[in-house]
Amino acid sequence: MGRGAQMPLAPGKGGGLLLRWSEVPPSMTESFILSGYRCPGYTFAQCLVSAFRPTNETGNFWTHFLAVFVFAFHFLEQFWGEGPAVPQGPLDPFYYPLWSYFLGVCGLLVASSMAHLFNSMSLVIREICFYIDYGTISAYTVGSSLAYFYYIHPRGGGSPPPPLPGTGNNVSSLSAWPSWEGSGWLSVLAGQVGTWFEALYVPSACLIALFCTLACCSTRQQWPRYRYLIRTLVFLLPFGVVSIPVFRKLWWGGGGAAGGHGTGRFFLRHCFWLLASGIFNVSKIPERFSPGKFDIWGHSHQWFHCCTFMSILDELHMIRGEIRELGAGLPLLPRAPTFLSTFGVMLLLLTLLASIVGWFGLRAYASHQRSKARKGD
Repeated sequence: MGRGAQMPLAPGKGGGLLLRWSEVPPSMTESFILSGYRCPGYTFAQCLVSAFRPTNETGNFWTHFLAVFVFAFHFLEQFWGEGPAVPQGPLDPFYYPLWSYFLGVCGLLVASSMAHLFNSMSLVIREICFYIDYGTISAYTVGSSLAYFYYIHPRGGGSPPPPLPGTGNNVSSLSAWPSWEGSGWLSVLAGQVGTWFEALYVPSACLIALFCTLACCSTRQQWPRYRYLIRTLVFLLPFGVVSIPVFRKLWWGGGGAAGGHGTGRFFLRHCFWLLASGIFNVSKIPERFSPGKFDIWGHSHQWFHCCTFMSILDELHMIRGEIRELGAGLPLLPRAPTFLSTFGVMLLLLTLLASIVGWFGLRAYASHQRSKARKGD
């Protein structure tokens, strides 16, 4: 049976049958994956059952669904293990950025696993599932930016930086970029750059998140040959911007950056896993070298999921280490986190992302209806 031939089963009737790449619509196929496809038109119940059957989406589902519980365990260790002495409890405003990060990560993992589980219900639902997936990845990057903004200090673990010229403020803050003795204009410039950074860092992360969602959603209809490369490169942009506080600490932080609670070590591991995930996502290794052999288990998208989760886990350990440094005596930011500056930012972002997903979803539905009308003619 060639591509575009009539489906062997009516929608919703193929809960027990897996198909080859030539028996499903081209939009459902993956490069070098030859079999294990579910029949389009699965019911909700059939999708749930398929999580326990060997399909080419089973591993994609479990690698991120189980990761939710592993991440939650390591996250909650912050509150039942050795924690900082500053906050009074897990609901203290000090922890608002950390909970925002938690919501971003869990949203990413849950949306990803659900997208892989339910994408066979229909072609339109498949598109919407992955639009939501891209949106939650973007929301995760903003959750990370909030945690970085409030917890990562350039002088973490050491003495507070010198006061800004004319302010008399000796409290560590994001605007307190390092100064150079004997070079007054450099000190002033550093302070001004830091002030602009403090004002624009989170808004920039939000704008980039919206751009990345638009770009990734567009690749489902355009540039099919380069879609994986484009999606991977697009998300390098938020990584570069969101990681600025870490780069700054590693550059100027002295001993506290590489030692102490291991910011440098965890960040390098975070970068390594991100690089590995990008390589798997673009190269399609190992199935590229043996098409059909890794259709169910061991194909590149499963390794991509594993690597992205490992990067998140190392990022969490890095953030927890920064929080412990704050609890060890480093002064808190003068601009303390509030509900609006953390959860409010996330809620506004999610509203905008939902609008983007809804718009692309309507376009996918309209395109599907036009395709059905043409076939009817």
